[in-house]
Amino acid sequence: MIFETLATSGHEEVVFCHNKDAGLKAIIAIHNTVLGPALGGLRMWPYKSEEEAVNDALRLSRGMTYKNAVAGLNLGGGKSVIIGDPATDKSEALFRAFGRFVNSLNGRYITAEDVGIDVNDMEWVFRETEFVTGVHQVHGGSGDPSPFTAYGTLQGLLASLQHKFGNEDVGKHTFAVQGCGHVGMEFIKLLHENGAKVFVTDINQELVQRAVDDYGCTAVGTDEIYDVDADVYSPCALGGTVNEKTIDRIKAKVICGAANNQLATDEIGDELSKRDVLYAPDYAVNAGGVMNVSLEIDGYNRERAMRMMRTVYLNVSRIFQIADRDGIPTYKAADRMAEERIATIGKIKLPMMGNGGPRFLGRMRGH
Repeated sequence: MIFETLATSGHEEVVFCHNKDAGLKAIIAIHNTVLGPALGGLRMWPYKSEEEAVNDALRLSRGMTYKNAVAGLNLGGGKSVIIGDPATDKSEALFRAFGRFVNSLNGRYITAEDVGIDVNDMEWVFRETEFVTGVHQVHGGSGDPSPFTAYGTLQGLLASLQHKFGNEDVGKHTFAVQGCGHVGMEFIKLLHENGAKVFVTDINQELVQRAVDDYGCTAVGTDEIYDVDADVYSPCALGGTVNEKTIDRIKAKVICGAANNQLATDEIGDELSKRDVLYAPDYAVNAGGVMNVSLEIDGYNRERAMRMMRTVYLNVSRIFQIADRDGIPTYKAADRMAEERIATIGKIKLPMMGNGGPRFLGRMRGH
């Protein structure tokens, strides 16, 4: 069954990582390395089954291939997941054991933060391998990628507002933001600084209250967010929230947020296009975080990172142009843009891999 799935999804390699002493059960999925080594985050989640974990790793790693290609990076796509509860199952041994598996791939896969993981966890992984990004600044890393992902999301939003409404004035518009986590809260902060009216929801009521207290947001129930009469719906939590049950309830004319895999199905993307709802493809919009950590490979520079984030605006605008030119939904236009770049560069076959993998020029080993 798994080989049939790999045959259709195009994955190059899937590694099952197990260390009984550390309690590690993890999966590393490498989807495509045509553009360079596979870069993608590590997610820790209490999956209900091993099959669910494998499917998540496969789905997310493929998404990283497209994200990195559209972002203009010389990187392929990969992803890893650890089966476990991030609130109770974390340990030094767990992450160091995972780091050893990453190191065994000799640079074909570079890991980073994702859901359930923070910079402190990356520090343990870094003890065992240099093929990790998002480590603390003292090691030449960039730290928490959330502010950069949020800033990149803002750039994608500006491009969306310009395309849909003919202006980039965030303060003129209302927003329904789903998710007040690391990235969501940073995005809410940016909306507030630009004078926007923001409605928020999250399963964590403490985070919702913080958004209300610190950024003047209006709180709504987790299910009520779809009914808010806002110009923009911004999914910033888990994926699949634009689906057959919610599409008739969403009143927004623009969907632009930081969550991955926002559309439950391709058919939903087709329907949004028919309804003249502008969908800003998630992996183009939320590429700021991966752009930021990618700079660690050659030596991190914050000013260069912020300049790079602004290319999200250009990339999203280009996707809208392709969609208009070819008469296709925006999610298909994003895929087309990614696939064309992979095909073109694949013919050139840029030598991204040196001796033993990519070189981390800007970092000294910290132990």
